[in-house]
Amino acid sequence: MAGVRILHENGAHPAQVQSTHDKPPGNVVRILIALALVSCVTFAAAAAYPDRPVRLLVPSPPGGGADTVARILAPKLSEVLGQQIVIDNRGGAGGTIGAVTAAHAPADGYTLLAAIASQVTDAAMTKNMPYDLQQDFTPIALTVTLPNVLASHPSLAAQTLADVIALARARPGQLQVASGSYGGSSHLAMEYFLSMSGLRMINVQYRGVGPALVDVIAGHVPLLMGSALSALPHIRSGRLRAYGVSGLQRTSAAPEIPTIAEAGVPGYEAYNWSGLVAPAGTPRAIVMQLHAAVLVALQDPLVRKRFTDNGADATPSASPQAFAAFQKNEMAKWTKVVREARIVPQ
Repeated sequence: MAGVRILHENGAHPAQVQSTHDKPPGNVVRILIALALVSCVTFAAAAAYPDRPVRLLVPSPPGGGADTVARILAPKLSEVLGQQIVIDNRGGAGGTIGAVTAAHAPADGYTLLAAIASQVTDAAMTKNMPYDLQQDFTPIALTVTLPNVLASHPSLAAQTLADVIALARARPGQLQVASGSYGGSSHLAMEYFLSMSGLRMINVQYRGVGPALVDVIAGHVPLLMGSALSALPHIRSGRLRAYGVSGLQRTSAAPEIPTIAEAGVPGYEAYNWSGLVAPAGTPRAIVMQLHAAVLVALQDPLVRKRFTDNGADATPSASPQAFAAFQKNEMAKWTKVVREARIVPQ
């Protein structure tokens, strides 16, 4: 696989694991032969997968960041796997509806879930989650990371982030800002922004960023906090005005947009991300096959360019275990943000 170097966890190449000068005794040879036969059977079973279309549950409505990521990735992933990836949008409740549906699906590799940042932030905001992202699912791979963007309808009387801050201070608790569902990444990113800036606004949650975009573009709500992947096409067309991206660095897709940190809220940082997981208990051989397929798909120059053009970076995890560690770190971060922002989990 061009551009990808796979090493053991200890950094050794597979050929370095055992020296060819070490000749094991006969009983060890028989054990090694037996293990090799088992490995061949496992490989054969994995090689038969997939033999029918694979359903990819996207826990947000069409038009949101997770949906866009899935629709960019799915065609190439289908090509690599040799079977169609069927996208099934199950939006609502910060990704909960889609996640619960996936958690109850057979652990056979034919139902996957687009894991999203909202599922982690929602867990930090909710007392009784109906699922556990780390316990109920097997991680496959992180796929992309991307910043959020604070934007508005062009009619809003604010040209810069400083203007937005001044307007909010002049009208405390009056300005409305649209974001994804309660506990979702865009919602919590906005709450984090309000906490750090000391502002008060009405945070209006939708079933996903897609429906929030529709209302802001229509002029029903003046402001939006949403993924750059979803918002950039509308910013470029002039239907939205951008004030800042949530990363610590400007996005290469739109370098003219400042970061929120440099434009008026120093230290502010909140990323969106997406990945793939499968129901807990999915065979490791299938998980590793899917992980390898994701790596191949994300090496494709056209796929990477489509992500870059929309403000996202293809950032595949080195292993399923690395993706699990990433999720754990994200959970710790947003739990701390909720606590420090004095947001009461519901």
